[in-house]
Amino acid sequence: MTDYTPIQQQYPAPQAAPPRNGLGTAGFVLGLVGLVFSPIPFVGVVAWPLVVLGLILSAVGVARVRAGKATNKGLAIAGVVVSVLGLVVSVLWVVVIGKAISDVNDQATRKHTIVYSVTGDAKTADIDYSTFEQSTSVHSETGAAVPWTKTVEATGIYVGAFTATTGEDGGTVTCKVVVDGKEVKTATASGEYAVASCTGF
Repeated sequence: MTDYTPIQQQYPAPQAAPPRNGLGTAGFVLGLVGLVFSPIPFVGVVAWPLVVLGLILSAVGVARVRAGKATNKGLAIAGVVVSVLGLVVSVLWVVVIGKAISDVNDQATRKHTIVYSVTGDAKTADIDYSTFEQSTSVHSETGAAVPWTKTVEATGIYVGAFTATTGEDGGTVTCKVVVDGKEVKTATASGEYAVASCTGF
């Protein structure tokens, strides 16, 4: 009688399934690209849809991992993190740019009161000063009695000029510019045809 030894077949051990989480991976990629674009002025506008979509896809990827329908949880969580960071940077840019635009608009519409004055021991002076009615222009008064003062209004961003020049009799003149109650420029000159310049305020 012949003994038969059963042959045991050797089957290879099943290999672990590769990580699969397409939504989490896509969310990570979109969030990362959005984070890279978000701090760049103007180009950062592109980051908004990228980080929002990246956050949504990454969150769905995490949910699928918890439900046992996907693996690679780490990549999905990383996608959530980079998407949130990109969203925060994008929001900060909107706040900063909005504040800058608001400041420029305020400055462009703000009204200013400018007071020019000339003092000194000179009896008269030739005076040139900026007016801001329609556009910036220079108005002149020849042989104006000293002391002298003039108030003008300006709207928005302005650059003004103001000079006082003594005549042939000489003397001393001091020009002064006060904007909205604050002295911004002053200068003094002495002698014949001396020029006190308060230009560039």
